[in-house]
Amino acid sequence: MSTESIASVTSSDPRFAERYRAMSSRDSRFDGQFITGVHSTGIYCRPSCPAMTPKPSNVTFYRTAAAAHQAGLRACKRCLPDAVPGSPEWNIHDDVASRAMRLIADGTVDRDGVTGLAKRLGYTSRHLGRVLVNELGAGALALSRAHRAQTAHTLLSGTDLSIADIAFASGFSSIRQFNETVQAVYETTPTGLRARTARSTTTRSPEGSTTPITLRLPARPPFDGVGLMAFFTAHAVKGIETADASSFARAVRLPGGVAEIELRLDGPQAITCTARLENIADLSPLVSRVRRLLDLDADSAAIDASLSADVTLAPLIAARPGIRLPGSLDIEETLFRTMIGQQVSVAAATTVVGRLASELSATPGLFPTAVEIAESAPGVVRGPATRVAAILAVARAIAQGSLTLDVGLPAEEFSARLTALPGIGPWTAGYLAMRVLGNPDVLLASDLVMLASASRLGLPSTARSLAAHGARWAPWRSYAGLHLWSAAGR
Repeated sequence: MSTESIASVTSSDPRFAERYRAMSSRDSRFDGQFITGVHSTGIYCRPSCPAMTPKPSNVTFYRTAAAAHQAGLRACKRCLPDAVPGSPEWNIHDDVASRAMRLIADGTVDRDGVTGLAKRLGYTSRHLGRVLVNELGAGALALSRAHRAQTAHTLLSGTDLSIADIAFASGFSSIRQFNETVQAVYETTPTGLRARTARSTTTRSPEGSTTPITLRLPARPPFDGVGLMAFFTAHAVKGIETADASSFARAVRLPGGVAEIELRLDGPQAITCTARLENIADLSPLVSRVRRLLDLDADSAAIDASLSADVTLAPLIAARPGIRLPGSLDIEETLFRTMIGQQVSVAAATTVVGRLASELSATPGLFPTAVEIAESAPGVVRGPATRVAAILAVARAIAQGSLTLDVGLPAEEFSARLTALPGIGPWTAGYLAMRVLGNPDVLLASDLVMLASASRLGLPSTARSLAAHGARWAPWRSYAGLHLWSAAGR
């Protein structure tokens, strides 16, 4: 088809035209951000698929794989559209659909059903279904089914786990349901899907013990994995975490038990995740949380290009492309560690956290739960009286159920719940929105280190003036703040 013919078909829909150009150029930066459905062949592909470019009239673009499945399409066997980073949209936006996708990836539908998902989001199941179909082209069950299928594909191609183990690790309730879904999505059996893809070797544990699994998790380039490992090394707590220039290891609580994980840099744009799970059904939520911890789905090319328009930030971004927001594996732990670390050095904070863990946690190697902190003896939680009182008040609120926090909350409500408690101000709430929700647009303009860095760079040096200047960095103010911290050596 000539350039003129393509232009005539796409000119009436700028969004379609933009995506069609990305697909035609095989631009891998858009992999995971949308799905190309080719109705003449009945398949869906990633934008960078090397197959012949289809005619515009045969193409429909979808936001999710579930929507492509609903349209009767199957996954391309050539480009493997599941083996790419996820969509950055779920963190960029704070709408119902984005929050639902964060919870679906964390396994909420598998554990609590659609009713549980709707309750977490504050809607009826029927209204949530209407919103998701309208925004994403599929309902919660279909979205969850697509997520399970993608997890199954990853495990079939990357591990030696048995078919039965993979079915339950992916969130399926039965082998029959697993087989039917794989057949519908990939037009082959699980065994056939495994046979056509290269696999790494996974050592199996004897039955009854934890199960080791190793997966390669891709990141959207550029990816500053070295910077992430430096952050984890600086903040590592003795007895809980170990970290160095290329790896990070710790234990983490999951819905079905405890997992031990090691994350290791694997080339310039991937992480190898090795995990030992008490409950194999925890694999999907673990992978979701690791991806959020490492901000693997961020659209770094777009972030860097946008922030580089500011001549002051441009050299910082050139020196450290692909900077990522360190996330959170455990919301409660991140909250308490943030409160403990206020107004003290990172080294002092890690020392206090380590001591607290050794004295209070019933599970060696894990940070104590809110219940354990709330029930601690007087004097165990040490520090300034006002801070100790605030930590204990938050622990009691979580333990009693009056404070609940999860990745499905709107950023505004998340912050409001926190700042309603004594001892938690806007800085803490904003920092936690960055770490827990992956909110890309928080500028902690009152932060003293950030202000000092801004002043040295010639940027405004008061909180109000820096916030005003930072408005031009939206919607990536969190990443701009990371560059200012990095320039200060934090």
